[in-house]
Amino acid sequence: MSGVFLTLNAGSSSLKFAVFERDTTSAVPMISGKITGIGENAVFYARDSQGRALGADLPETLDASASHEQVIAMLLPWLENHQSFGSLVAVGHRVVHGGQNFTKPTRISDAVLQQLQTLSPLAPLHQPHNIAAIHAVAHWQPDLPQIACFDTSFHRTQDPLAQAFALPRDLTDEGILRYGFHGLSYDYIASVLPDHLGPEAEGRVMVAHLGNGASICAMKGRKSRATSMGFTALDGLMMGTRCGALDPGVVLYLMQAKAMDAPEIQDLLYNKSGLLGVSGISNDVQVLQDSADPHAADAIALFCYRAASTLAGLLPSIGGLDALVFTAGIGENSALIRQGICDRLAWLGVKLDAGANAANATRIDAADSRVKTLVLPTNEELTVANACRSFAF
Repeated sequence: MSGVFLTLNAGSSSLKFAVFERDTTSAVPMISGKITGIGENAVFYARDSQGRALGADLPETLDASASHEQVIAMLLPWLENHQSFGSLVAVGHRVVHGGQNFTKPTRISDAVLQQLQTLSPLAPLHQPHNIAAIHAVAHWQPDLPQIACFDTSFHRTQDPLAQAFALPRDLTDEGILRYGFHGLSYDYIASVLPDHLGPEAEGRVMVAHLGNGASICAMKGRKSRATSMGFTALDGLMMGTRCGALDPGVVLYLMQAKAMDAPEIQDLLYNKSGLLGVSGISNDVQVLQDSADPHAADAIALFCYRAASTLAGLLPSIGGLDALVFTAGIGENSALIRQGICDRLAWLGVKLDAGANAANATRIDAADSRVKTLVLPTNEELTVANACRSFAF
């Protein structure tokens, strides 16, 4: 068995993992899976490259207080003992925030890890768990190479104007900038655009990464020119539990009139807003689509309105629109959301084929649409694996 790369993507309550052979460029992992409900009621599932289930339970029983490090400490030996695993060459991690210093995949050292820890306040839902995964691997095999792949890196091709806030220059110089996120997803979509658009892939393309976290990236020449997220992953689109763009005066009001402190406001804006907050029901789009509660419909309508409005606001960065791509969980699976967004973009020449959209087809634009519209599954894990391949292991 040839050597393999393991990719880890640690979220706030979940862990995605995949195993790729080192010496092939197949987009299909040998093993992939996910652990959900970390900290509550952890559920483990995995499958091989043929889609066959490899197990239904964690290798050990986890209680509700199990941390990401404990979960990973159980996962790693399970993977190592699996007959298809092979010899582990390196572990690649999705790391949400790279700040100003990390603009490409980076081998993790103690010094790098210390810098990443200082960025945790800028991505509180993700960065601490990304770091926990790194610690768990280091504890398991201290000498195993680990590679950090940053969601912010893809957006460093932007013009300085697209990255700047209208704040005093000394704060900008300190690093208060629009960094942008979901870069691993956008990097993958950019890599496969020529397969679907040919030479037009180099044109004016908007990619909408719509999931529990959501953002839009304006691309030209398959490079990021502007994006909806900013200094943190809280900005931009309305999301599952995050508010998205917000008048900063609201934060001042919450502090002054409601006597809320910073942790309370952080919890409100990150965990209790978005689709969940507006609907009062759920952050799950499928649950909202199936609900007869008018607040569920309100949440979906606001999500679509904010997405269309944000996309329109990014147009000056690329000067028009040739193609629109939907990706990630909501983008790939919700025909209702896609239709709701595109209906508000009809003035740009966006027109969907209702049947193709309902079927979640790859091409969903109508024959007379001026804008090609696609649904493409993202593959952040492959992007991380390919980054590992760029190192000489």
